Amino acid sequence: MNLRILTLLLLLTVVSCQQNTPRDKDISILKDKADSISTLSQNVLLQNVAGAIKKGGTEYAVDFCQVEAIPITDSLSKEVKMYIQRITDKNRNPKNNLKTKNDRTIFDEFKRKSELFDTLLIEEKQYVYYKRINLAMPTCLKCHGNPQTDIENKTLQKINLLYPNDKAVGYKLNDFRGLWKIEIPK
Repeated sequence: MNLRILTLLLLLTVVSCQQNTPRDKDISILKDKADSISTLSQNVLLQNVAGAIKKGGTEYAVDFCQVEAIPITDSLSKEVKMYIQRITDKNRNPKNNLKTKNDRTIFDEFKRKSELFDTLLIEEKQYVYYKRINLAMPTCLKCHGNPQTDIENKTLQKINLLYPNDKAVGYKLNDFRGLWKIEIPK
């Protein structure tokens, strides 16, 4: 009789543990969803920045980004009910700096492995999706490129005025720029 109870308890424990562990299919669905959200976020930001450049040039776009970039991602976060953020070790806005040990570890891994596209961490209360951001368009160099050759003097002055501790310059086309970080509640 004790053997039956023990067997039943063991079975319930195994079933219970399996229900709390995401299956490969579930992880794939989460990664696909987070990838779509990061792509949407990237497109919305790029469209807005392109609009700002068209309206007033790169100097105006720096002003625009300082005021609007984080509110745009915050608005998207509310819409999809997930926390969306861009993170980097060479930030312009201090809010985009690497803040956690996991952020630093994951970032360093992406930096070392150029073929690494994305990853999903399973934490106790949430999933955290990270996706590579490379500097993919020549237009990006007008604010993030070489200060002597790529960035107009007035734009550089505006960057230095608004971001006195700026580290987000000196990039070349296709350089690793940062990560999208999306926190998905369980």
